[in-house]
Amino acid sequence: MVQIKDAPIPLRAKNRRRKTVATLLVALFFMASQPLDGNTASKAGENTALDAADQAFKSLRYEKADSLYNVVIQEGKESSDLYWKLARLNISIAEAIPPSEREKRMLWYAKAVEYGRKAVQLDENNASAHTWLAAALALKADKIGAKEKLNRAAEIKRELDRALELNPHDDVAWSMLGSYNFEASKIGWFSRFMGSTFVGQMPKGSRDEAEKNFKKAINLNPRVIRHYHELALLYLEEDRKQEALNTLRMAETKPVLMKSDVRRLKKIRRLIARLSKELEGK
Repeated sequence: MVQIKDAPIPLRAKNRRRKTVATLLVALFFMASQPLDGNTASKAGENTALDAADQAFKSLRYEKADSLYNVVIQEGKESSDLYWKLARLNISIAEAIPPSEREKRMLWYAKAVEYGRKAVQLDENNASAHTWLAAALALKADKIGAKEKLNRAAEIKRELDRALELNPHDDVAWSMLGSYNFEASKIGWFSRFMGSTFVGQMPKGSRDEAEKNFKKAINLNPRVIRHYHELALLYLEEDRKQEALNTLRMAETKPVLMKSDVRRLKKIRRLIARLSKELEGK
C-alpha cells in the first residue's frame, strides 16, 4: 500500500486527542492540589522544622535553634538525630558562656549528656549520637575535676570507639579522641598506680596517637579551629614551638563555626604573639 505523506488528520481524531490531553492536565492539577498523606506530611513537617533548627544553629542563633528543636519534641517527632543535635547545641551554648560562670555552664553540659544518652538509646547505630555523648561526658567531667575525668574515661573512650567504628570519617570524634589520648598521656606511672586503687583501670594514651588523631580530624575537616588549636597545644607541651606557631597561624585563617571559636581565636592570637616573639629572639 502506498502511504500518503502529510495526510490530514480527521476532525474526530483531533477532538479525541484534545480531550485526552485536557483530561491528563486536569488529573495532574488535581494531584498537585491534594494534601500529602498523613505519614508524608508529618515527615515533611518534621524535616522542615529540623532543617530550620539546623540553619539557626549554623547561623549561631542558639536560642532560636533551641526553641525550634524543642518544638519538634513537643510535637512528638523524636529521633536519634534530633537528640544528638540537641546535645551538640547544649555543648555549644555551655562553651560560649564565660568560664567564670561555672555553675551556669554545668547546667548545659548536664543537659547535653542527657540528650546524648537519649540519642544513643533511640538508635545505637547512629555514629553522631555516640560522638556527641562522648563530647558531653568529656566536657562535663573536665569542668568537674580530675576524679570525674578518671571515672568517666572508660565510657568516653568506649563511645568514641563506637562512633568511629560506625563512621571512620567523623572529624569531631577523631578530634575528641586526640584530646582523650593527650590527656591520658599526662598521667604518670605513679598516678596510674595510685589512681587504679580508687577508680579501677586507668586510661592509657600517647602523644603520638593524639597527634595522629588531630591530624586525621584536620584532614577530614580543615575548617574547624578546634582541631588546629588542640594540636598546637600538644606541640607546645612537647616544646615544638615552630610547629605550634605554624599550626596556630593556620587556625587563625579558619571561619568561626561556633560561638566558642571567638574565645579560641583570642587565645590563639595571644599564643601567636608570644611564640613569634620567643622564636624571633633566638
